[in-house]
Amino acid sequence: MFTQYSLPYGFADLEPHIDQLTMETHYTKHHAAYTNNLNAAVEKDSSLAGKSIEEILSNLDAIKDEGLRTTIRNNGGGFVNHNLYFSTLSPNPASAPKGALLNQIKEQYKSLEGLQEELAKQATGRFGSGWAFLVAFKDGSLKVVNTPNQDTPLMEKSGGTPILGIDVWEHAYYLKYKNLRADYIKAFWKALDWAQVELNYQKVAY
Repeated sequence: MFTQYSLPYGFADLEPHIDQLTMETHYTKHHAAYTNNLNAAVEKDSSLAGKSIEEILSNLDAIKDEGLRTTIRNNGGGFVNHNLYFSTLSPNPASAPKGALLNQIKEQYKSLEGLQEELAKQATGRFGSGWAFLVAFKDGSLKVVNTPNQDTPLMEKSGGTPILGIDVWEHAYYLKYKNLRADYIKAFWKALDWAQVELNYQKVAY
């Protein structure tokens, strides 16, 4: 049974950057639905019992039933992506990373601002619904990617592990920002907890 990430903050606590109604709808409706649909789908294939979501998503081709595979791709991706998203937001966020992650960011992107520019570029450039991710690899290297729908880099054999994800589905921002996705992304940085992103990095690298 996969469990939805339990928020350590209230729905209104990310105001004014992310509004209460968006948070409540996003978490209790969208994220909850992905979680429930994933659990229902996994129960239909006994070969998936006991496997982690990472194992399942990185081996989707092993699911023989095409319809079930699609259901798990969409809802499994939605589940894991939203767990990442909500876990990296905070009402009292660290405004910048430190240590090895900051050093790696500077090496590859010159500065934190350089990384943010690349993430914003890929998030605004993603046509339709999808995500922009900062992905980490075991050797410590980083990569910025974007994906359609609820796809995640975990679905690719060498896709690395997402340590930060920007949700650019309209349900993540439309109630407050309407069609101004770029404004939502600017506000997202003010709620992003780089301390949690650091912890995610440390679990992957080296």
